Formats: sequence, structure tokens, C-alpha cells
Amino acid sequence: MKNDPVSGLLSLCAAGRNLVSGEFSVEKAIKEGRASVVILAADASDNTKKAFSDSCSYRKIPLFIYGTKESLGHAIGKEERASVAITDEGLSKGIVEKLRLSEEANGGNK
Repeated sequence: MKNDPVSGLLSLCAAGRNLVSGEFSVEKAIKEGRASVVILAADASDNTKKAFSDSCSYRKIPLFIYGTKESLGHAIGKEERASVAITDEGLSKGIVEKLRLSEEANGGNK
């Protein structure tokens, strides 16, 4: 994910404290209405994917599967992370745009 625009935006969000990571923190941000977009690692467990998919669907929060736990963690300067939530609406729009472009470029699978 070198020179990846999504990773760059995630790093920016992390530096500006506009991102939460880890299952508990992301779940809390979703329930409190602070999450603008949620990103799950492709290698997250099926249970994690289902739980976040249901929660985001219910609250109409965009959810994307992107990268690996290692690459998500690296992008935000932490250990492996299976989930991150962007809490800034402006930054989340940019990330959603980049994620959609990435999905299109990869045939809908990233």
C-alpha cells in the first residue's frame, strides 16, 4: 500500500485525531453517531465483519473492506488494526471517494 492515497488520508486523520481504531472504540463511535465511515481489514474475522456490517447498515454509515490488519495499523502508526472509523465528515468524504475509486479499479474487490 505504498504511495496509497487511502493510507495517506488515514495517516492524516490519525495525526489530527479524527479517527478511532480497534473494535471497542469503533463500535462506540458508531453507536454514539460519531463515525462517518468505517473501514475493516480484509483479514478481519467473519464475526467482526458481520457485526460491523449490521451496525453500519442499521445506522446508514458507509462501510468498506480495505487492506489488511497490518496495513491499516501501519497507516495510522499503530499495531495491527482490524477496524477504523473516521470521525470527521469532511475527511471521510475524501476517503470514501478514494475507496470507491480503488474498488472500481480492482473490480469491486479490495
